[in-house]
Amino acid sequence: MARNTQVKLQQTYRERALKMFPWICGHCGREFDGKKLSQLTVHHKDHDHDNNPPDGSNWELLCLYCHDNEHQRHQVPHPSDEPAPDREQDQPSTFTPFAQLQSLLKRKT
Repeated sequence: MARNTQVKLQQTYRERALKMFPWICGHCGREFDGKKLSQLTVHHKDHDHDNNPPDGSNWELLCLYCHDNEHQRHQVPHPSDEPAPDREQDQPSTFTPFAQLQSLLKRKT
């Protein structure tokens, strides 16, 4: 029963958002119409699906790809947010990726 209520609520705010906003993805700018309109989704800017103000200020229309990307960025921490691993700065790397290149170039095939 609760699932039906959620689906009806989504349909309601989606219909409202489609009436308020142009049918363009807010991130990539792709335009939608006709059959492809189903690929345009309503994204809650604050990620709270219960926050549905009548003026639509918490919504933006995003295509499926940009919507998925937005949620991935929200779930996975950005690499710059992670602390740097502890490593000794005194020791330079000893890995030399092209060390054997000269001998490989001289080899006859």
